[in-house]
Amino acid sequence: MRARVDDFIRRKGLRRTKPRQIILEAVFARDEHFTAEELYDRVRRTDAETSRATIYRTLALLVEGDLLREIDLGDDQTTYDPNFVNKPTHNHLVCIDCGRVVEFEDTEVEAINARITRRLGFKVLRQTLKIEAACEQLRTNGRCPNLIATRLSGKRLRRKR
Repeated sequence: MRARVDDFIRRKGLRRTKPRQIILEAVFARDEHFTAEELYDRVRRTDAETSRATIYRTLALLVEGDLLREIDLGDDQTTYDPNFVNKPTHNHLVCIDCGRVVEFEDTEVEAINARITRRLGFKVLRQTLKIEAACEQLRTNGRCPNLIATRLSGKRLRRKR
C-alpha cells in the first residue's frame, strides 16, 4: 500500500509531508472503518498540530487515488473503508440496533452480480452490498454486548429507519 500511495502522491506532484505521513499511517494501521472525525481523534493523539482540514484533504486525495473508499453505512455520515484494496468484493452487514459492522465475502453474491451485469451489457468493476439487519442477540436475549460497548465508548449509534 505504501508504494501505491507514494506513486500516487508523486504523480500528483505533491510532497510527503509529516502530517500527511501521520495520517496515512493512521488510515492504514487498522482494517476497520472510520469517519473523518474518528481519524482526526486518532491522529491528534500522536500529533496535536494536524488540522481537520489536512485530514479532509488527505482523505479526498486517497479516495481520488482509489486507495480508500467512501461507503455509506446508513448513519448519515461518510465512512471510509481501507480494506477494499485487499478485498475488492467484500460486503457489509450493518446492525441497526448496536451499530456493529460485519464484513463478508460471498462467491454466490459475486456470481449473481456478474450474471446480472452481463445480462444487462455491463462488466463488473467492483461490487459492494450493504445489508441492514436487526441484532439477533438483542431480540432474543434482550441485551447485546456490542450495544453496551458502543454506548460505553461514546460512539454515535445509527438512526433506525
